Amino acid sequence: MDRVKDKVAIITGAARGLGKAQAQLLAKEGAKVVVTDLNETDGKAVVEEIKKDGGEAIFIKHDVTSESEWSNVIQKTLAKFGRLDVLVNNAGVMIRKSIEDTSLEEWQWVMRVNVDGVFLGTKYAIDAMKKSGGGSIINISSFAGIVATTDTSVYNASKAAVRLFTKAAALECSKSCYDYNIRVNSVHPGLVLTDLVDAEIKKEARTTGQPYEAVRKIREDWHPIGHLGEPEDIAYGVLYLASDESKFATGTELVIDGGFTAR
Repeated sequence: MDRVKDKVAIITGAARGLGKAQAQLLAKEGAKVVVTDLNETDGKAVVEEIKKDGGEAIFIKHDVTSESEWSNVIQKTLAKFGRLDVLVNNAGVMIRKSIEDTSLEEWQWVMRVNVDGVFLGTKYAIDAMKKSGGGSIINISSFAGIVATTDTSVYNASKAAVRLFTKAAALECSKSCYDYNIRVNSVHPGLVLTDLVDAEIKKEARTTGQPYEAVRKIREDWHPIGHLGEPEDIAYGVLYLASDESKFATGTELVIDGGFTAR
């Protein structure tokens, strides 16, 4: 308990899935959490769950592609809690299409959310954190930001951009450059059984006529560990990077992928 006691953390895309698990765990470990998402209903429900469990949290509706909304989130966070210690750029989207079938509009949409959103979050967090002595920025990339997969070229490109942007930001924030005392790291999940992944498995089962269990087994077998991840698996990695336990970690990539990229 109390691994991030009294730290103030913003987590984007925290209404469901990975972000929800991150928000709940950081709050459980003592952080004051700002839950942001476009999904106002589920986002507010996450805040209520955190409060019910004795934690402290607020919800802010947030489009991560909007610079003005990033400014608003930072301002409201500072007004409520007085500082910012942790930012988790978790919000993300993906499409599964061949390059030939992907429109320019679809490419730009994925890039706006997955890359522009991370850039804007990092930019505004740096400004807030350097004024209060430092902090930790955690960018959620993917195993698909390290290795390529079929029909996910846009997603691969966006998550690879997050990976290298993270390293560049880490150098800028380090003592060797601007000396902001801000650490910047990326997290690379494997396939995690969220509601969205479960829905994708069900959709493929219906489309192909295969049993749900057979389609899920294929995805499990992609991972040498033999099973899919759970949101908490990623949340514990985020907790480590948010805490002072990771004070010597910056510009690194924390891969939590069940061995997918070790093949």
